[in-house]
This record gives sequence, structure tokens and C-alpha cells, in this order.
Amino acid sequence: MKELEILLSRRWVLKAEEKDLYYRIRDAIGEVRKFASDKLGCQVTENALLVKLEKIPVIPQTFMGIQQFSSREEYAFLCILLMFLEDKVPGDQFILSQLTEYIASNMPGEPVDWTSYTCRRRLIRVLRFCVEQGILHITDGSDDTFMEDAQGEVLYENTGVSRYFMRNFSKDIMSYGSPEDFLESDWFAMDEDRGIARRHRVYKRMLFEPGMYREEGSQEDFEYLKYYGRRLEEDLEQNFDCHVHMHRGSAYVMLGEDCHMGEAFPGNNVLSDIILLVLAGIRRRVEQKAWSLQKDEVCIADAVEFEQLLREVKKTHGAGFSKNYREMSEGEFVNTVMDAMELWRFIKREENAHQVEIYPAAGKLKGEYPKDFESSNTGGVEDEQ
Repeated sequence: MKELEILLSRRWVLKAEEKDLYYRIRDAIGEVRKFASDKLGCQVTENALLVKLEKIPVIPQTFMGIQQFSSREEYAFLCILLMFLEDKVPGDQFILSQLTEYIASNMPGEPVDWTSYTCRRRLIRVLRFCVEQGILHITDGSDDTFMEDAQGEVLYENTGVSRYFMRNFSKDIMSYGSPEDFLESDWFAMDEDRGIARRHRVYKRMLFEPGMYREEGSQEDFEYLKYYGRRLEEDLEQNFDCHVHMHRGSAYVMLGEDCHMGEAFPGNNVLSDIILLVLAGIRRRVEQKAWSLQKDEVCIADAVEFEQLLREVKKTHGAGFSKNYREMSEGEFVNTVMDAMELWRFIKREENAHQVEIYPAAGKLKGEYPKDFESSNTGGVEDEQ
């Protein structure tokens, strides 16, 4: 079901930008809506502007954030921008100074200082994200002028899709007192049938996350795989080019070459290659009993030892890396690789315990350079032995 695959991999499909694809998905909307409702418990929004599958995770993860953002202020700017656009109809235009005045008037906490380059840069990052998502169009000017000077102006046009960016809630969220309330709200209407809610949770976790782990979330979710795993496997493999792998403490959807359901690992980049080499090093240490598996196939490594593994990978294989990774300091290299591995949920850093929790997914993949490459480089294994 390619149309469902497209909606799973993207925020939405806009009619104004991809008319043919928009109509193709609308033609298949009945089948898409049936799977989304029955298996995922997700709403499908379909109107004259867009088609969107609402993808609310069961367990929020770091990688689910907006990767272009690097601060809480940027999320706050985005929310206030959406408020600003609520009173505007599609086609309405505004200049940047109107928006900055509105943000300054509505920003909670400390006042916004637009003379600060950092503050201006954060707002531009938000605006560029909105342009990329199709929420805004730049009609005149360049945002670089505002980046350089707080007096710089840009003319924007509202497309009208901003009102569909945020999710709809079944009850008044003003009564919520913690982040957990937002998660629980998905299941408020399903108390009478826990089986349906559990099915929705499991399918979501399988499709929205790199891996599903027994140690996370409700134990009932993993029990579902025990009794209904075969049915889930058939559902997913019939609808997508994928294979479902289920183990004692984890489960995964392994995508085939013809499946493009969101970003996949490994990607066609050097960082993915480096991570594959690290995964091979992890496997060797487990096989050699240097690191032992704990409950549910999780491995716990000392943080210093794990960082040493990354340094060894750089020293041994660095000749095959691109220039920026070759010339990175050891500290920056370690942080960059660990950040990426944590985003892909191969590991989780336990800062207080000075440990690294290695998830079972780390045992699913590995990478090695050819032996002739190893022996032909001064940093190779054979040269060091």
C-alpha cells in the first residue's frame, strides 16, 4: 500500500505542491483510512488543502523532535507563530516585523531581545522550517537580511495549512498538568476495550520506532506479540515491503529495498558507515565475553570502555572516512557518533551511572571494511599487530 507508506513517511501531502500525488492518495483514501483506524488508531485528515495521517507516538523519543531545532525557544516561537496564523486566511500576507512584535508580546518568561543574533537566528530557523513544510511562502525579500539586522524585513504569505499542524484533542487540554496527560488522552475513550488500545499501541510502536523493546512501555504490549504476533507479521508484510523480526526482548520491522517508510538506517552517508563499524565492534566484545548480555538481550557497558571502542574505530578505520570525520578531535567524534547512535536507539547513555545501555538492535547489523583496505592503510589492524 504505497499511499499509506507515503503518509507514514511524511508530515502531509499538500495539494498546492504535489497535485498528482495528492489525488492519487485521495483515490486510495478508503483503504488507507481503514488500516490507519483499525490497526493504528490514527486519524486521517483529508480536505481541499492536504491529506495527512496523524502520527502520535506511544512512547516519545528524542528522534521524534524537529531535528532542525536546537533549543526550547524555537519550539516556543513555532507555537506562537501558529497562534499568529490562526486569524489569517490562506493568501494573507504579513511582514516579519509584525510577527516579531506578536512574539515579543506573547512569549512567556524573559522578554525577547531581537538585537541578539542568537535570538534572530532561532526565529529564522523556525521560519525556514515552516517554509520547508509548506506552512509559509516567502513573497519578497530574504531572511538573511533579518539574520544580519533586526530591522530587516521579509514578506511572507500564509498558505492555510498551519491549522492542521497541531493535533486535535478529544478533551480540553487546559486541565492537563503533566506531559503524561497528553499520552493518556489517546486512550481515554478506549477504557471499555483494552484489547483495541493495546493493538493500536503495538502497531504504532512497530511502525513509528526503530525497535520495540520489552523493557519499555506496558508489558501487555509485548504479550500481544506472543499471542497475535503472527497476525501482525502478516498484516505488515502484506502491506509493506518488509520483514518482521521478533525476539525474546525486542521486535523490529526490517524494511526491504522497495520500502521507503520514513528515514531508514543505514543511510548513504559516512556516519552510517561509522556506526556499522561500531556495531561490529560491539558484537565482537559480546562474542568475546568482554561485555555480557543482561535481561531481555540488553548489554550494559562502562561509558569509558564504550568511548574507547569509538576511538579504536576512528584510529583503525579513519583512513576510509570523509575529511570532516578524519579531522575531528576524538572528543567531538565520540559525541557525534554517540548522539547519532542514541537517535537511532542503538544505545542509551546513563550519565549518572557512567554507563551505556546497548539495545538489542545493535546486534542486528554490522559493517566491516574489506581486508585489502585494512592492510593497505597505516591505521589498519594488520599494521598495528
